[in-house]
Amino acid sequence: MNKPFQMNPERVRRTQDTFSIGDLSREFDITTRSIRFYEDQGLLSPERRGQTRIYHQKDRVRLKLILRGKRLGFTLAETKTLFDMYDRDGSSTNQLQTMLQLIENKKAALHQQLDDIQVVLHELTAVEAGCRAELTDKLTQPNDFADDNSSASTI
Repeated sequence: MNKPFQMNPERVRRTQDTFSIGDLSREFDITTRSIRFYEDQGLLSPERRGQTRIYHQKDRVRLKLILRGKRLGFTLAETKTLFDMYDRDGSSTNQLQTMLQLIENKKAALHQQLDDIQVVLHELTAVEAGCRAELTDKLTQPNDFADDNSSASTI
């Protein structure tokens, strides 16, 4: 059940300082379990008040970036690497260079997938043409065995 990322800004006010897990779940249309999973992976670090998680704007922005990264094909490990880089030096130079390298790699992989898809489509078209030609031949030839409905050549 992969649906495109959709943010509902009307459900959570952007000026709000803190958010519950339910607030973020509704805003980003994901489950609370997903949010807890991202926390377990070290991508989010909400404040704790007893059993209650309190998320801040930083967590909200990170969740937005996690979901955008997923949509673009980035792994959670790649996203975590970018977050860690930002947390370490606060400068975006290294982060941007790493991001550009990740983008270049993703684009190369997608181009390879496109090439692979083109090859498969070409092969399917060739097989389809062969099947249609054989079917046309069988339909236009007189049937010597009227009682036999089976074909000697099946695909």
